[in-house]
Amino acid sequence: MSSADPPPTPPLGQKTVLVIAGPTASGKTALALELAAALGGVVINADSMQVYRELRILTDRPPPEDEARVPHRLFGVLPAARRGSAAWWRDAASAEIDAVLSDGRVPILCGGTGLYLNALMQGIAEVPPVPAEAVEEAVTRYARLGGDAFREEVRALDPVLGVRLEPGDSQRLQRAWAVATATGRPLSDWQAQPTGGRDDLTFCRVLLFPPRPVSAEAVEVRFRKMIEEGAVEEVRRLAAMGLDPSLPAMRAIGVPQLIDYIEGKRDLDAAVDASVIATRQYAKRQRTWFRHQFLSDIRLDAQFSKSGFEKIFSEIRSFVLTPKL
Repeated sequence: MSSADPPPTPPLGQKTVLVIAGPTASGKTALALELAAALGGVVINADSMQVYRELRILTDRPPPEDEARVPHRLFGVLPAARRGSAAWWRDAASAEIDAVLSDGRVPILCGGTGLYLNALMQGIAEVPPVPAEAVEEAVTRYARLGGDAFREEVRALDPVLGVRLEPGDSQRLQRAWAVATATGRPLSDWQAQPTGGRDDLTFCRVLLFPPRPVSAEAVEVRFRKMIEEGAVEEVRRLAAMGLDPSLPAMRAIGVPQLIDYIEGKRDLDAAVDASVIATRQYAKRQRTWFRHQFLSDIRLDAQFSKSGFEKIFSEIRSFVLTPKL
């Protein structure tokens, strides 16, 4: 094909993007891999922690053999010293999608970070940068006051998010406090004015939503497997970098708990148990978000397994090939 020829039409239609979403340990990565292999697609990361270079094991990034099987994008692209954001990811993912489509291939977004997915599909509020001092103060106040009392402070600053967020949702509460304090305007006000969504694309949203007991068991099995594969050594290397503990990579589930183990503050079993509990709590918040804020086109109420691939693949093709009103 000469450079003047148009790119081939993707097998699922021009400007179609597959979105494989769901709570942690639901089988998203495995499904995305099979779809990419079947369609000649490219897997684009939509997980806020899998963007960090130093955390391959603990964030359950695709292994090298999977990355060699099909193209992967936006995995391990940021150093742990950087702060990723929904706006940064939206712009990076948007550029990757355009590049994949121009090559005549299928973009396959894969991840469970709902804020990132919404930033691309619906747009995101352009919140001004928040000074590091405000972020650090939010972290300190949350640690000193505890979740319930800190949420009351957030409620006074931002009544909408103060009611919506749970006391244990530390990162979002701290973000709401820091933004309101630094800008003088509630974060919920900023969020009510999203910009930058890709309404020129057709999104086929696939939601994996296994029953909670299945998810809870998968979380524990997966975390213990991470330990066997070297998660402690990975966190030891990260801790040795001496980074700001408020950085997102330093707050990834498992990092603070394993640092406590490395520093002799708890034994390994206790660190693993605490990490599993934290992951299950995160999965619960994800389930709530996907249940109320993610409009899926195709939903699988089970953990993905290869035996169910043909059915999902058929549903995806049917959705994409059905004319939209």
